[in-house]
Amino acid sequence: MTDGIDLETFEMVIDAITSFAEGELGETKLLELDAADEFPEDIVRGMCGDQLGISLLFIPEAYGGMGGGSFDVYRVCELMAAVDLGVATGVLATFLGSDPIMFGGTEAQQKRWLSAIAEEGLLMAYGATEPEAGSDLASMKTVAERIEEDGEIVGYRISGNKQWISNGGYADLYTILAMAPDGPSWFVVDRDTPGFTHGKPEDKHGIRASNTAALSLQDVEVPVDRLVGDAEGLGLQQAQDVFGYTRLMVAAFGLGAGWEALDRAIQYSSERIQAGGPLSEKQGYTHKLIVPHVARLEASRAYIEETAARLDEGEEELNTEGAIAKYLASEAGNDAADAAIQAHGGYGYTKEYMVEKIKRDVRITTIYEGTSEIMEMTIGRDRWQHHLKTRGQYYHDAAAGLEALHASHPDVGADVAALAHHALAVVMETAREHRLTRNQHLLFRIGELVAHVECAGALARRCALVADGKVSPKARLRLDPEGLAAVSRVFAREAATKVAEEGVHWVLGASEAGMVEPAALMRTAGTDAIQRAQSGLLRDMDEVARAIYANVVPA
Repeated sequence: MTDGIDLETFEMVIDAITSFAEGELGETKLLELDAADEFPEDIVRGMCGDQLGISLLFIPEAYGGMGGGSFDVYRVCELMAAVDLGVATGVLATFLGSDPIMFGGTEAQQKRWLSAIAEEGLLMAYGATEPEAGSDLASMKTVAERIEEDGEIVGYRISGNKQWISNGGYADLYTILAMAPDGPSWFVVDRDTPGFTHGKPEDKHGIRASNTAALSLQDVEVPVDRLVGDAEGLGLQQAQDVFGYTRLMVAAFGLGAGWEALDRAIQYSSERIQAGGPLSEKQGYTHKLIVPHVARLEASRAYIEETAARLDEGEEELNTEGAIAKYLASEAGNDAADAAIQAHGGYGYTKEYMVEKIKRDVRITTIYEGTSEIMEMTIGRDRWQHHLKTRGQYYHDAAAGLEALHASHPDVGADVAALAHHALAVVMETAREHRLTRNQHLLFRIGELVAHVECAGALARRCALVADGKVSPKARLRLDPEGLAAVSRVFAREAATKVAEEGVHWVLGASEAGMVEPAALMRTAGTDAIQRAQSGLLRDMDEVARAIYANVVPA
């Protein structure tokens, strides 16, 4: 269990990053880096090293770091993404690269390399993905052959190729996943090791201020002490062990970039006069281009915070929770940035306006660290097993908890979130009864529904914490309590409607004629109650808009 860094230090870190970004990464500079497709190595090294020391946040105190917790990391990732997602990727790739050592290395290995990151500000890279295997790590072709002397293993000879590696052309140290005789294993490789080279930078759609390059390993020899964990065959488990953590980081990227795009649209709409008044006062603008995206981003935030808190409390195997957070936050961030372009009209489509760049940048969050489709698969499979093991009660039980929350906090949308949970349980049980998840697409769509439903519950719980004054002091509160409660009610309706409409749609789509009676399914799923719960939606959206624009001062 960890409380992370103390509140005063945390606030100093946030202030230091903000001040550094204002001085070194202004809008003009960021647009120049994007246009030139330039990785600002000096700036990134300064941020990781003695100028800011962001890497220290991820390193335990025992090895010279600050010992930040998951909640600390989420907030820093959110802030960095709001500054620039490309630079954030370059800075935080070191954290990802050190993960196999952090979570799977021996104490001696952790002391050796984590201390070096803390003391020297080294840049790292995470070498897992391959040209043909993609995210399927088990299909990798990179191999590590044993080097033996007198019957004793003294090292490994690694050959293969890696692709889409952040910091690939600039890292000082790399963790490389390769197939050893006893199974997939991680190895630590120095950049100047003979036979180890990197390709030219990828010409990417977005995050052009980051460096992404392919790696080539041709008979790269490393001593035996470079085998992470001192045992072969642990690589995939070591990778799985950190997914809950690293995917939370990418979720925070989507959250930060999405909100930055919306903030710019919000400011623009407060100044842009159309038909006698600012766009910010027009429902046709705010209720389409701003309010729904605020709701999805804040639902994502609630789930990120719950998962971060659970990790800091010592829970393990939160891979599915990390996948849910990443899925909704990255999709919400991408959609919010797209809406921000629309919100700016023709201006938003030009490279002069940052929202165009943010849209290109945030798109990657739905791809790296596992695509949205892999997230859907991960979520769907895991929660399907929970449904089976509990004989269909998993989401009914969660709904009961939300109904109890509604009794004590009747304004946070917990009652409608409960309806969404009950409906999801019915959709999943109908799929089980008729063996409909033999259709892969239905399982993936269940994964999508799960993400929305669970995030609706998390947002209702976060609203209750805010109302009771129990939310973490490190949390970022973008809206007043009344506005946040309205956001929760808006999103709960959206999640419930999604299950009632799309869940029923796909169950019927997966069944044969006459197999499932539509009226009976909709009745059992509580479709009527969900539709009745839509009353007051526009009033709540008005309240969200009020809260959003309450502190906006036109330039």
